[in-house]
Amino acid sequence: MLDGRERKYYMVGGKGGVGKTSLSSSLAVKFASAGHETLVVSTDPAHSLSDSLAQNVRGGQPVEVNDTDGMLYALEIDPESAKAEFTQFARATDMSGGARDFMSSVGLGGFADSIADLKLGELLDTPPPGLDEAIAIAKVLQFTKDEKFSKFTRIVFDTAPTGHTLRLLSLPDFLDASIGKIVRLRQKLTSATDAVKGIFGVGEDKQDDAVEKLEKLKAQVKEVRTLFRNKDTTEFIIVTIPTVLGVSESGRLLQSLRDEDVPCKRLIVNQVLKAAVTFCSVKEKDQTRALQMCEEDAGLNSLNRTDAPLFDMEIRGVPALKFFGDQVWR
Repeated sequence: MLDGRERKYYMVGGKGGVGKTSLSSSLAVKFASAGHETLVVSTDPAHSLSDSLAQNVRGGQPVEVNDTDGMLYALEIDPESAKAEFTQFARATDMSGGARDFMSSVGLGGFADSIADLKLGELLDTPPPGLDEAIAIAKVLQFTKDEKFSKFTRIVFDTAPTGHTLRLLSLPDFLDASIGKIVRLRQKLTSATDAVKGIFGVGEDKQDDAVEKLEKLKAQVKEVRTLFRNKDTTEFIIVTIPTVLGVSESGRLLQSLRDEDVPCKRLIVNQVLKAAVTFCSVKEKDQTRALQMCEEDAGLNSLNRTDAPLFDMEIRGVPALKFFGDQVWR
């Protein structure tokens, strides 16, 4: 991981609460300490990267991390802004109930029904799952094309929980269908009278703008999906904890990643007890059972597994992350 020249992107993912942020941060610190100019990014809606680094890295721009000699930058991206952008232009093409009723009253009910059949309101009410993280990652890719930030040779993503990550891979297909609906609506409105267009409050230029934004969004999401599947430049690292639920979900995640051709060859089992303690005996038995599941699962057994110990202190700040990373990224 340190010596490779082509592999640049590392996606750290798994179910919520398994320590993805600590492991992402410690991997980024490890890269930076080895001489790689590194960027660590959180695309998880429930950010904790600032807490892990003991430094505020919010604000939407890469921030230099203290105590790393300028080799490590960090960034938290608010994925909710993606939903807001999507809703903004979905709203411009929505068929409101009031407009539909009025059109019916003036003898244009069939026209209103045909538009309503496109179900554009669904785009407004339920932005597609995974859209937020896809846009967050796309924005990072745009950052790295900026001359100021093109220096990074390692980019570590602290990703959203499992479901978000998988759903973003199917987004291009969803957006293809969405764009088709809006183009059909655009064609219908073009054939209508200016008065009917006024009911919607949407002119031709605004319609064209909405389609253009969707096309741009689709291109960004496709770029992210291509990045995930690039075996030369990208690696997905699964993180779990030694519980039956955690290991079971990791097995399903691995299968889904392989179905999508996402390169994955490492499994980190976090918070493993290393010493027998009387009051922890039950927990230790549970962990032993879960670790045995890792060995028996044909998919997980094929990964390069590392057991990360459970520490009796909070891992926070660069020195602690460096210590943690030395235990894990060996």
